[in-house]
Amino acid sequence: MSDTEPQTAAGKVLWHFTMSLDGFVAGPDHEMDWMTGISARPGLVGEYVATTGAVLGGRDGWDAAPGSRPYGGSWKGPVFILTHHPEDAEPAEGVTFLDCDPADAVRIGLEAAAGRNLEVFSPTIGRQLLALNLIDEIDLHIAPVLLGDGIRLYDNPGGAPIRLHRLGGGDPTSVVNVRYRPVAKAPAAG
Repeated sequence: MSDTEPQTAAGKVLWHFTMSLDGFVAGPDHEMDWMTGISARPGLVGEYVATTGAVLGGRDGWDAAPGSRPYGGSWKGPVFILTHHPEDAEPAEGVTFLDCDPADAVRIGLEAAAGRNLEVFSPTIGRQLLALNLIDEIDLHIAPVLLGDGIRLYDNPGGAPIRLHRLGGGDPTSVVNVRYRPVAKAPAAG
């Protein structure tokens, strides 16, 4: 399966996640240990470091890993955390806590991104921005793991389906085909 075109810094609002094959972007309580041992194509992290101007995240994710920086700390730009209670958030250098509506958070983030992309690292905020037509692209990296539980990328019970067009060559409405094989587990000691 071919990969997508390299990401560009075009002032986009980019909903960006590594996701399990069954649709989770984090385990229960925002656990991320499931990503250990998963590899990406060479240069992928550098691509996002170069094209990201600012990050917009949510309070739940921030509280699960306060002070952590995207891309293992190799990215140094401004981080905005959208929260209803900024007064009790654990502060960190380069992080601004916002108590505003999501559209205002996008405006603030895009201004800070200075022509590069605003990456959205929150399923809840991403869903809200989709409803407001403020997401330019959804950029997913599907990891070869099934979590079975955790934080879903998109959850909108009772909502209408949102149709998407795949970027790159070919039919934008075609499915993406992936094929994996379960990794054999060692027999239990007995």
